[in-house]
Amino acid sequence: MNKASEQHWVEQFPLLVTIGGPEWDTLLGEARIADIPAGETIYHVGDSCENYLLVLEGSVRVQMFSENGHEIVLYRVENGQSCIMTTSCLLARETYQAEAVTETPVRAVIIPAVIFEQALATLDGFRQFVFTAYARRVADLLSLIKDIAFERMDVRLARFLLQQGDKQSELHMTHQHIANELGTAREVISRLLKEFERRGIIKTHRGYLTINNLHKLEQISEL
Repeated sequence: MNKASEQHWVEQFPLLVTIGGPEWDTLLGEARIADIPAGETIYHVGDSCENYLLVLEGSVRVQMFSENGHEIVLYRVENGQSCIMTTSCLLARETYQAEAVTETPVRAVIIPAVIFEQALATLDGFRQFVFTAYARRVADLLSLIKDIAFERMDVRLARFLLQQGDKQSELHMTHQHIANELGTAREVISRLLKEFERRGIIKTHRGYLTINNLHKLEQISEL
């Protein structure tokens, strides 16, 4: 890990730019920049939290597994973001209840837990930054819970395909990947995709699918 410098990373976080003083200088002096390869598990369920993490480049997937092995993606931490799971563990001094895996090569700022706690107690600007990011992510998680609990799965699937498509008709993803993203079983996704295919909305292939009728997919997403 390389020693971080203010010029190198702080500007990616607008709320941090105006912070100053000796406590802030201490944080900057203790922060380190880490380059983490893709496919690396940053933390496992049950791990203790030793550092606060800010992502500069790349994507970290935070996920949970049920007792029967089903996976759900809770959120991703990307450029200019922090991890709510890490924040929660640091604030409550508890172990992780999920796991985090790098989806791409990641460059991140690593701040030791003791320095994080000192900054949180003494720096108003840093405290505002931490809790603003925390509140936004909690809102996202509440939205995810609402979707899982109350939304029809065919509607959620249609919205997901539209979001991932981004005007592209060919989507390279497996049924299992979609199931993980939507927090359901692969069998459920396979059944719904087969129905979409029967209706001429999509065409499934090995490892990818194509969207044939964008209008019908949009109609389902709006139900």
